[in-house]
Amino acid sequence: MLRRGGNAVDAAIAAIAVQCVVEPHQTGIGGDCFALCMPRNARAPIGLSGAGRAPAAASTGWFAQHGVAELALDSPHSVTVPGAVAGWCKLLADHGRLSLETVLEPAIRCARDGYVVQPIVGLDWSTEAPLLADHPVAASVFLPEGRPIPAGSLHRQPRLAATLETIAREGHDGFYTGEVAADMVACLRDHGGLHTLQDFAEARADYVAPISTRYRGYDVLELPPSGQGLAALMMLNVLDRMDLADPGLSEADRIHVLAELAKLAYHHRDHLFGDPDFASTPVRELLSPQWADFARTRIDMSHAAEPVVWPEVMQRDTVYACVIDEDGNAISFINSLFHSFGSRIMAPRSGVLFHNRGAQFRLEPGHPNAIAGGKRPLHTLIPGMVMKDGACVAPFGVMGGPYQAAGHAELLSNILDLGLDPQQALDRPRSFAYRGVLNVERRTDPGLIDALRSRGHDAQWSPAMIGGGQLIWRDPASGILAAASDPRKDGCALGL
Repeated sequence: MLRRGGNAVDAAIAAIAVQCVVEPHQTGIGGDCFALCMPRNARAPIGLSGAGRAPAAASTGWFAQHGVAELALDSPHSVTVPGAVAGWCKLLADHGRLSLETVLEPAIRCARDGYVVQPIVGLDWSTEAPLLADHPVAASVFLPEGRPIPAGSLHRQPRLAATLETIAREGHDGFYTGEVAADMVACLRDHGGLHTLQDFAEARADYVAPISTRYRGYDVLELPPSGQGLAALMMLNVLDRMDLADPGLSEADRIHVLAELAKLAYHHRDHLFGDPDFASTPVRELLSPQWADFARTRIDMSHAAEPVVWPEVMQRDTVYACVIDEDGNAISFINSLFHSFGSRIMAPRSGVLFHNRGAQFRLEPGHPNAIAGGKRPLHTLIPGMVMKDGACVAPFGVMGGPYQAAGHAELLSNILDLGLDPQQALDRPRSFAYRGVLNVERRTDPGLIDALRSRGHDAQWSPAMIGGGQLIWRDPASGILAAASDPRKDGCALGL
């Protein structure tokens, strides 16, 4: 796209669209997207929310009346109206250079003519194949002859290619109205969903004002709730009060600090974050020095503590791309189906595989994240951007569902505290404390787990790699670009 005269926005959307074909368990046009974009000569970055909304008929009362106690991951009730295509179309029309037909052409070609399944994609595909067993339409595409597509094989998705061609010709309406929308709505309703053609016709993406904090002399930007980027900034505000570059800190100390901070930030996330159109998240209070001081006092270096919500405010699978072009346009872009293969529900004629972000909703009336018609669920998807003196230093992103907020803090600490270069920062082993368990990627120190357990953590060697990531770092003085790509994924860093 850059060689064809496009800019960073064109390139990012083209790359994400291709990934929606070639990494079908991770992302798709039936998912959502988010972006931070710094156009050339702009005064400030813009934020884009392509978060899908719940059907108008959805409510906690409806689910209670019908005896639905949870929003299962493969239920039609976990499917909000997909927001990715709306986000692509809006961002491309306002900030791209190329036509939608040009930008989607590589994805259409991959879906129609075939693509080679890459090594890590093939591994994930084989591992997650049992999830598709009870979903015959999706299984017919992703488990032909009853088996997953092995790495190195050619795979095609002709129905998805036709749908992408319709979007290329007709734009937003080609997905949210007409035959494609009718197929998606009929499929969801056949599965018991509440979706209507009107819900799809009213789908939109929105520009949102980024939120930010200062860390080690840099401005770190995230999107506001309903995303979890606020949690990353909360963690950084506390880390900024600590000296993680202290050579006296052990690896167990550093992991302990990150674990305690993650537990606190995520506890606040789960109790307070929600769609700002429906609930007021106390963003200013949670980014205040007072909250950071409170959180800092909760960290006991010798003992793991239970997280609590600050009294003053008491009221998974993803793809990512970042691009900086020759004119200085920069974008941080993330797109996802949430869990592997999303809801596993596929519209039969259009080949659209639906996400399951709606499973993040609560069924508890009055909760900030309680399901309601037209509401967006709490999102784990968060693009990130680092600024200095009004210029973009780094578009960056970390994949891995809930890990993303903690991953943003950990990645930036690797660079700005430990002095690692971008690739070293992505390569470094990770840890994540979530839902009572501290998962640690394997280190060379065999006694690390015991050291963490002695502090009260339920620590274990992580059974899988934690997240992924991409990063471009532009040196503010020289303008030199350094790009890095996570070895946990099949991605790569490229330069022209």
